[in-house]
Amino acid sequence: MKNFFLLLAGFMLTGIVFGQNDPKAKEILEQVSKKTQSYSTLSASFVFTMENKRENLKEQNSGSLLLKGKKYQVKLPDLGLQVFSDGVTVWNYMEAANQVTINHAGDDSQGVLDPASIFKVYEQGYNTKFVAEKQEGGKTVIYIDLFPQDNSKEFTKITVAIDKAKMMIHSLITFGKDGNQYGIAVKELKTDLSVADSEFVFNKSKYGDVEVVDFR
Repeated sequence: MKNFFLLLAGFMLTGIVFGQNDPKAKEILEQVSKKTQSYSTLSASFVFTMENKRENLKEQNSGSLLLKGKKYQVKLPDLGLQVFSDGVTVWNYMEAANQVTINHAGDDSQGVLDPASIFKVYEQGYNTKFVAEKQEGGKTVIYIDLFPQDNSKEFTKITVAIDKAKMMIHSLITFGKDGNQYGIAVKELKTDLSVADSEFVFNKSKYGDVEVVDFR
């Protein structure tokens, strides 16, 4: 799941500290970051994929993401997973076990990252490279590669695809050293919606006799 949350970090592209940079790539990424941070809320539906061409493996799952400042909600119905965070507490609900685990925001010891941890991923620094600008499905799509400066990372690069007209993320792929490629393709994106803070808190009453495991 950490690879999934890493992709969400790339989707937001906030808090990036650039290293050796292609000036064109840096300018584009800064525009995307500024545009994304200008919205009070962001709602996205997406397809999350994991592919390993050497092993002839490909998995695909749909999901949704809702963001409001440091609060967030992630739903992966195909995996039976829901994650809620109000910026202080993180609830991780697994449908198959009807179990919710609770952690402090920022604590990834249970394998789940909150927004603060997500954004800190990019504070480690990346080298950037403008790759290409292509016409795809009636859109102009810009491709940029991000290379981690820390060679101990579990991946070699992230390829970001940006919708040039909207200056928003279209898709991205993380290339793992294990041969796995993790991708997110955005299907629908809405911004500045009116979202109640209760959407980011796990409501126990909605899940029947749910087992609660509190790690706080």
